[in-house]
Amino acid sequence: MFYAIAGLALIALGITMLVNPRLVFQLAESWKHDGGAEPSEMFLYSTRFGGVMCTLAGICGLVVAFIPQ
Repeated sequence: MFYAIAGLALIALGITMLVNPRLVFQLAESWKHDGGAEPSEMFLYSTRFGGVMCTLAGICGLVVAFIPQ
C-alpha cells in the first residue's frame, strides 16, 4: 500500500515538474533572488528532466505495489 501511495505522489510531482517548471522555481528558488528573477533555461531543462525521472519512479512504484508476492 505504501508503494502505491508513494508512486501516485511521485507521478503527481513529476507531472507538475514536467508541465510547469516555473511553478517549481517560484516555490523553491524565487525567495533567493531580489527583484523577481526569472529561471534560467538550464533550470527549466533540468526541472523537466527531474519531472520525467519522478514520473518514471512513480510508475515503477505502482508496478511494484501490484506485483503479487
